[in-house]
Amino acid sequence: MTTPTPSPLTAAAPEPRTAPHRPAIADGISEVVGGTPLVRLAHLFPDSGIEIFAKLESVNPGGSTKDRPALAMVRAGLASGRLAAGGMVVESSSGNLGVALARVCTAHEVRFVCVVDARTNPTTVATIRALGGEIEMVSEPDPATGDLLTARLHRVRQLLEENPGAVNLHQYGNPANPGAHSAGTMPEIARALDHRLDVLMAAVSTTGTLAGCTAYLRETGMGTRTVAVDSVGSVLFGGHGAPRPLPGFGAGVITEISRTVVPDQVVRVDGPEAVAGARLLARREGILAGASTGAIVHALGRLVGELEPGSRLAFIVHDGGIPYLDTVYDDDWVRRVLGTDADALAAIMADLQRSGRRG
Repeated sequence: MTTPTPSPLTAAAPEPRTAPHRPAIADGISEVVGGTPLVRLAHLFPDSGIEIFAKLESVNPGGSTKDRPALAMVRAGLASGRLAAGGMVVESSSGNLGVALARVCTAHEVRFVCVVDARTNPTTVATIRALGGEIEMVSEPDPATGDLLTARLHRVRQLLEENPGAVNLHQYGNPANPGAHSAGTMPEIARALDHRLDVLMAAVSTTGTLAGCTAYLRETGMGTRTVAVDSVGSVLFGGHGAPRPLPGFGAGVITEISRTVVPDQVVRVDGPEAVAGARLLARREGILAGASTGAIVHALGRLVGELEPGSRLAFIVHDGGIPYLDTVYDDDWVRRVLGTDADALAAIMADLQRSGRRG
């Protein structure tokens, strides 16, 4: 399967702001992207014997970590001349990148068309439209692969052919995607922890967050172990493709960025487990997050017994949970789509809490 190939970037992206704190008065909404809080979690797994920190990317202006690569990719396109006011961007997204790009493109007077699929939350679709973006909905999976992401990428190619001069920023291979995290996300975490971190956990889809953070860790010699949390049914890192009911988590194609990074460990989480993790995080720490973060929480509970007592671990809260109130946090939706009733979900949560105890 061939992904859309963007025109080569002829100029590097401007260096993102990497200050640990946001300005008191910002010159535009883009200036408050990044600088997100790192929070110590004392209640999630209180008997784990490890220090747990959460990087709250959910407080970015668009509500997710995708604000960083969206801003970096658009700035790179403008710097190279590929983009200018009056131009057009066409991008595939499960939702969060679409929200971020809608905001950035509108600010630069660029038309934005977002190709989403039927799994995308209605709230996210409405948000993209409210920010000035246009929606192209893909309802059926690719007939050859049965994958919705493949179908989305096919629709992107069609739209590029139908609109000469339109640009695909290609988040799956654009170096500005991981670059936003090597220049921003990971340095912020490292500075907050005095560069003492034993484990970093991130969920993967394009793998931009993990790749960028890993690049910084290797360049600085921190020795931090990286854990990629992937979806059951994702083909990333040797996985086997299968339907994935939760958007924005895992991938049905091997992305170009994923070929540049080798995580120290891969943990695969299914839909009900991700839901259980998200709900546990909300009820224990008051952090309402999406399914990919819930998957990290579930994977973390399984890893506690493998970690040395006193280890320091940080994970990415990739997005907020409000767009998921009608899905991840709705018992009827979980039963209908994931085939898991409230009692079974409660049992998963109870098992997770037990596994998160040391000894």
